[in-house]
Amino acid sequence: MLIKNLNYNAMSERIKTFKEFYQFYLTEHSRTGTRVFHFIGTLLVFLVIAYVISSGKERFLWYVPIFGYGFAWLSHALIEKNKPATFKYPLWSLISDFKLFFELLIGRQSFIGVSKPKQPWE
Repeated sequence: MLIKNLNYNAMSERIKTFKEFYQFYLTEHSRTGTRVFHFIGTLLVFLVIAYVISSGKERFLWYVPIFGYGFAWLSHALIEKNKPATFKYPLWSLISDFKLFFELLIGRQSFIGVSKPKQPWE
């Protein structure tokens, strides 16, 4: 199976199913800080959308990508030290962000990341 030795930098094949992608996505979000940043960014996205719907002030919608991508990309650069999967799998990555958010919310996933061994290029 492709996922066993998968890392984004050395990936030569494209992932073919969402199930495989989500397993890869979780390995790319293994650190606690990354999960917290993603959760906060996604929560802010929902709060902005709720505010826009309740207030009718559509001008605040431009915050959605700033909060959604800003928190996520910052965590990948500073904490996880990897490239966001958004660039290669934009739709699956977005769906996975929401899936992880709700799994963290209901306790199916933990904020405490799974430690993974350092790669030789890190």
